[in-house]
Amino acid sequence: MALAHRLDRLGTETAFAVSLAAAQWGAKGHRIYPFHLGDIDLPTPSTVVEAATQAIADGKTGYCPGAGVLPLREALADDTNARRGTAYTPENVVVQPGGKPVITKFLQAVMNEGDEVLYPNPGFPIYESQIEYLGGVGKAYGYVPTEAGFVIDLDHVRAMIGPRTKAIIYNDLQNPISAESTDAEREAVARLAIEHDLWVLSDEAYFEMRYSGQSTSIASLPGMAERTVILYTFSKKFAMTGWRLGAAIAPPEIAAVMATMNTNNESCTTHFVQYAGAAGLRCDQSEVAAILQVLRGRRDAAFDVISTIDGVQLAKPESTFYLFPDVTDAMGRRGFTDVDAFATAALHATGVSFCTRNHFGRPQPGEDRAYVRFAYSGLPEADITEGLGLLKAWIEESA
Repeated sequence: MALAHRLDRLGTETAFAVSLAAAQWGAKGHRIYPFHLGDIDLPTPSTVVEAATQAIADGKTGYCPGAGVLPLREALADDTNARRGTAYTPENVVVQPGGKPVITKFLQAVMNEGDEVLYPNPGFPIYESQIEYLGGVGKAYGYVPTEAGFVIDLDHVRAMIGPRTKAIIYNDLQNPISAESTDAEREAVARLAIEHDLWVLSDEAYFEMRYSGQSTSIASLPGMAERTVILYTFSKKFAMTGWRLGAAIAPPEIAAVMATMNTNNESCTTHFVQYAGAAGLRCDQSEVAAILQVLRGRRDAAFDVISTIDGVQLAKPESTFYLFPDVTDAMGRRGFTDVDAFATAALHATGVSFCTRNHFGRPQPGEDRAYVRFAYSGLPEADITEGLGLLKAWIEESA
């Protein structure tokens, strides 16, 4: 029996395929240094865990409203407003089982079949997957490397906007490249959205995962709150990747549609987990600050090794928990021209497992440099230094 044709358009998060390859190599007795998946090996703050336990004891184990329980929606509105200078109410907040559902439901709400949606590439691969799966036309925009990091190719963005363009996905503090927009870049994206009447999905999963400075949301700019859906997730800030808790913070007409979608898809996000999230937002943030401090140390440890590898170019990012170095010349030292073959050889030679640029959207015409991504959120500093030291030695030894 035949399956639905649309499945041919469904992609995946291919970092999990790298996980499988690493696990298979590890099963043969080899030491693995897992830099491939952006998981966090740190414990969820005790306040959150205790609130979940109490909520279970209090019987918060049944159905609840599709949009989410009011205490969490209130806490999310208050926290968002305090950190972004916005004026949201619980009416704008729709709780989700993680951040990913926001992508799908945003597209279902605003995109018709054949509509064009601009999305970042390299970028989170689920953007590309869901646009195409739902019948849209994905238009990938790229980045330009600079000594300070990556900047959006705004000329490319402008050139792609046409009469069928319906929305733009914008990921400030970006996975995988750790780029953060300047004020001028963010304002330029906002002007384009307003000028061409585009919906905006602002993926703010890493909004608070930063080591200096302060984040700004595009939704806080004039004329943007009414056309922007914020993707909010608890996974990063609270080390809650497996709890599956997130939210869409959206204009009321979008929020209402997403709440109905929730009822159709999941009924509701896990009841007691929502009370845990509300407690996390309302509690003393010292445990959250401790998570960030550990990640800062890991960032520094990883950067200190990678930036010294012969043939590697890397700017030091101030956000997320990824490094995205240019390894073109390092590959050349080892005789490689294919970045995936280079990654496989590195795994087998050193045990260091990492993703390549090819795991974050289809490479675009004209790309002539090779990049890889290291996620340092799941390894202690000693393992980071040890594993990357082995990688450095392997790359720099005579071919």
